[in-house]
Amino acid sequence: MKAILSMLLLCIPMLVHGQDANISADDRRKVITELGDDYQNSIPILQNRFRIDFKVEEVTMVFFREFGSAPVVLVKPDGSKLFQSRKNPEVVQWTYSSTWDVIKIRKPVPGPWQAMGQILPGSRIMILSEVALNVAPLPTVLFAGEILKQTGYLTNAGKPIEMREFREVVDLSVEFASANNPNFDNFGVDNELVARFTDNGRGMDEYPNDGVFTGQYNLSIKPGEWVPVYKVVTPLYAREQQGPKVRLYPNPIKLDVKLADTEKDEKYHQLTIDAVRNLIDISSLLVDGKIKYPNGESQNFSITKTSDDARQYAIPAFDYGVFRIKLTAFGNTPDGRNFILDVPEYSFLVESPQLAVPEPVVVPPGQTDVMDTPPPPPPEEPDNTLTVIIIGAVNLVILLVIGVLGFLIWRKRKKERLAAQEGTSAGNPDGEEELKELKLPAD
Repeated sequence: MKAILSMLLLCIPMLVHGQDANISADDRRKVITELGDDYQNSIPILQNRFRIDFKVEEVTMVFFREFGSAPVVLVKPDGSKLFQSRKNPEVVQWTYSSTWDVIKIRKPVPGPWQAMGQILPGSRIMILSEVALNVAPLPTVLFAGEILKQTGYLTNAGKPIEMREFREVVDLSVEFASANNPNFDNFGVDNELVARFTDNGRGMDEYPNDGVFTGQYNLSIKPGEWVPVYKVVTPLYAREQQGPKVRLYPNPIKLDVKLADTEKDEKYHQLTIDAVRNLIDISSLLVDGKIKYPNGESQNFSITKTSDDARQYAIPAFDYGVFRIKLTAFGNTPDGRNFILDVPEYSFLVESPQLAVPEPVVVPPGQTDVMDTPPPPPPEEPDNTLTVIIIGAVNLVILLVIGVLGFLIWRKRKKERLAAQEGTSAGNPDGEEELKELKLPAD
């Protein structure tokens, strides 16, 4: 089998039998470099074989496989095998996915090992001693609602990790931990997840699989003093590192509206967009926004003209109700740092005018003003509904009585006719025979 093993030996603090306390850092490095150090403690895997030194007390290995293939099988120096489905959990911990296996072995058998499976070609064994996410420090002044991009790369013992498959095993994230300064709003709050670093060419990441991880910060959290905590998490261990303390200021963009004066027949509300001048260079401020009118219609607008004055925008005053404004602001801080700000939604209410109510006229006692006397109310028309119902019911009863009487008379007459016909037939039963015996007289 010509496939080449893609494996990472994630070095966990190792113990040497009988002399743990006397091993220096240089001695431990020598234990690792016996696997080869021409390529940052890495060597090509020849015929899927690698060697574990006798001094290694515990080792964690990562194998990268073809997508959907079965977990690898490890062959020990004595010929026995380690399977994912048949392992001693006290000795072996095994985590796997559709593309990789992470295997942690306590007291591995020294000597040459062999890996069997559909392992990705072209990889090397790497011994990772100190995995870290290297990023540039965050600006010491940040704003609530700011959209921030930060890039970084993974290192092993201070040197970059160039194996692309490693990004499938590691999870990189940034949390903000409160500095617990009682003078700020974030005192005593829980940690906030503000970014995840990816290398997939999506979002703000420029190129996939180039080794540069990009994080897009979502700083919609409480203002105050925060400590960034960078986390590197694998299936079997996690590392954390803290960055310098940062100050998160409240959103520095300020909005205000002067409503149109309907008495002066003004047609527009005046929107004013300003900023906290000691935090924002107002001359660099650009605005992209959207207005939602009370009737549900919306309008996009942009302000790209720069000046040292607050920005103005005229909003048509053609309706009454609640107007909602959403902005994204672009600009620079006084020290020249670019920023993108998601400004919280701003709304204002335009009330409909109230109709004037005439004051009542007070008539002096003893006087009656005919013009001011309200006319008498028109006479109420009688309600004839009940009368109509009674008349209709009487007519219906009359029709029913007439119908019943007619039916009874018709039935009686019918019986009389039938009785008369029966009587005639009974009085002359031989009438037909008599007619037959009649003869015409002779001439």
